Amino acid sequence: MIALVHGIIDSVAMTSRLTSRHLHLDSLAVHAGREDLQDLGVHALPIDLSTTNPLPGIDAGGLSYEAMATGGIPDPEGGAVYARLWNPTVARFESALARLEHTTEAVAFASGMAALTAAVLATTHDSGRRHVLAVRPLYGGSDHLLASGLLGAEVTFCSAHDVARRLRPDTAMVVMETPANPTLDLVDIRAVCDAAGDVPVLVDNTFATPVLQNPVDFGAALVLHSATKYLGGHGDVVGGVIACDESYAASLRRVRAVTGGILHPLGGYLLHRGLATLPLRVRAQQANAQRIAAWLETHPGVWRVYYPGLAYDESGLVGRQMKGPGAMIAVELRGGYEQARSLTSTVELFTHAVSLGGVDSLIQHPAALTHRPVASEAKPPASLVRLSVGIEDHEDLMADLDRGLGAHTASRGAAAAVPRG
Repeated sequence: MIALVHGIIDSVAMTSRLTSRHLHLDSLAVHAGREDLQDLGVHALPIDLSTTNPLPGIDAGGLSYEAMATGGIPDPEGGAVYARLWNPTVARFESALARLEHTTEAVAFASGMAALTAAVLATTHDSGRRHVLAVRPLYGGSDHLLASGLLGAEVTFCSAHDVARRLRPDTAMVVMETPANPTLDLVDIRAVCDAAGDVPVLVDNTFATPVLQNPVDFGAALVLHSATKYLGGHGDVVGGVIACDESYAASLRRVRAVTGGILHPLGGYLLHRGLATLPLRVRAQQANAQRIAAWLETHPGVWRVYYPGLAYDESGLVGRQMKGPGAMIAVELRGGYEQARSLTSTVELFTHAVSLGGVDSLIQHPAALTHRPVASEAKPPASLVRLSVGIEDHEDLMADLDRGLGAHTASRGAAAAVPRG
């Protein structure tokens, strides 16, 4: 284990050299975080499932334990000690994701919600400030957590245009998401960061992924991912990660060590493996979504389509901030909630399920599910469904949606034809 810790730490320097060669994203996605594999004599990513590790001695082990419990990394002479504090498989994924997000470090957690929790606890504790400013709309779980008061912070919700006015002397952090869940609202990251001044801004980059957007390039201090979604990409791992600089990483690792929120090694392996195909998957999903969104705009059962690739991106953020519009679509249906219920229960290729970003297409009703705990003023309309577009053939996906949209019209027609006595 001591030799392995040495190898992982040395790989950070190798990663810096690799990054300095200006590799394209597609190459980094495949090779980042794997710099120590040749020295280990392996080709595939190894998985270290050890919960505890042999100690070289009381003093060396104790110093390493202290380093990790206070936000550092293992002392090479003392080893990794205990898996709640650090794990080499997870560390490789963190290193790779940091490269993709243009940051120096990343810290992985057991879920995206655990990552957001750690970010709030770390920033409020370190700054001595208790106020968090949250830009709506947000993912329902994030909104619910911030509104709950469970983390001891006072939270103010506002629009992106109101950030400067709502800042307070005790504001510790601004939280935002773009594209936002579920209506795909685009937020100008640089404008929010400029308005926030010296207050750190956390950007949830789950929908865009580092393939389409790098928030730190526009001033963000922390970049959050629900890694469960596009980073994993196959619906078989739950995790979260925050990309950031060394100072924030140390604070996040300290919270993670104390609260026990570290990502499981198997999750670290699956997420790291998922990064290799992330650019290919996102681009294929995006190509499908562009075709489907344009088709949905013409469908008689659809009242409105929310998709950054359509004309409503008046700010021009697609192309300036984002490299593409992504693969998430939200649709308001003319038949309201009843049509939404009919559509979600009729489709066959689209799985009716929460989550997103996988290779298979999903459909869900945010107001009834992910955004159910959100305050009424921030809840999406009952007529809205959200589509996570996968890599299936786009014509098959459109045919599936067409059948589902037509089923509501057919059922209404049949009901109208029933004689009433």
